[in-house]
Amino acid sequence: MSIKRIAAAALGAAALVIALAGCSGSGTAGTGEAGAGDAPAAAGDIKLCVYTHGDGGTFWSVVQKGAEDAAAAYGVTLDYQGSTNDSSRQASMIEAGISGGCDGIAASAPDPGAITDAMQAAADAGIPTVTVNSGSAVFADLGAFTHVGQDEIVAGREAGDQFDELGATKILCVVHEAANSGLLERCDGAAETFDGEVVELNADQALADLTAAEAKVRASLEADPGIDAVFAVNADVATGAALPAIAAVGRDIQVGTVDLSADALTAISSGDLAFAIDQQQYAQGHLAIELLFLAVTDAIELGGGLPMYTGPAFVTADNVDAVQASVDAGTR
Repeated sequence: MSIKRIAAAALGAAALVIALAGCSGSGTAGTGEAGAGDAPAAAGDIKLCVYTHGDGGTFWSVVQKGAEDAAAAYGVTLDYQGSTNDSSRQASMIEAGISGGCDGIAASAPDPGAITDAMQAAADAGIPTVTVNSGSAVFADLGAFTHVGQDEIVAGREAGDQFDELGATKILCVVHEAANSGLLERCDGAAETFDGEVVELNADQALADLTAAEAKVRASLEADPGIDAVFAVNADVATGAALPAIAAVGRDIQVGTVDLSADALTAISSGDLAFAIDQQQYAQGHLAIELLFLAVTDAIELGGGLPMYTGPAFVTADNVDAVQASVDAGTR
């Protein structure tokens, strides 16, 4: 699927969600009219919960803002928590949310097996659920009615095409969370479309120690002079580890990344970073709340049993100035 078609589908889904919410029988606090099923009578009685593996940093704070803005727009209570890549803690959050009165639950699924029981327990309790950010291939197995986010294989494939256009022949794909299946899929997707070779580097816990991650990237580059591209599947790893390592080895190496940050946008503007894949995480948080709201108030489950994609979109030197305005507003 092309980037334009993915973006159009995401925008269409968002427009449909908003339009349907406007028709909701219980979408306005104080109407006293219940929606389908046993939904609360007023929006103010609804509690929607988002439990992710996020750390509240550059990326996840934007997801949270999207969820908060949607919750404010619909007048519902939001419980948003991140587990900082602790899968067992995330499962406990979901379990606590079930007993704590969540009417709908959204959860990321980088390690699906760790939250399967908790998510199925929510489904068994009649709580509508969606997966968000990670889990596009497994959401149905977790009892969720749809997934909101980016297909990581598709994103990786598009990255492989980008590196082909840049003339690269060998990519070092830097994985900063070894247990995150979505990150591995980004590398796998790149390998599917890239004409050259893709080699993976396990830089687990890179975000906790960018200096150590830089050393690992540098060692890989020094050991293999044939590497002429780095795919850092996280923006902070790209700017905080990959670019310094490349400067240290003194070679002309193309760099692409996933997700945005202030430093990544600066690096794109300066020509140090060739591209960043934008999965538009504000939309992930916002749409998750919208979808759950409709499921709770009117028993409407959008998605048709398929994922609802928010990306990939690409940020390059051609559009970085326009994207910067959205980043400054906190929506990208």
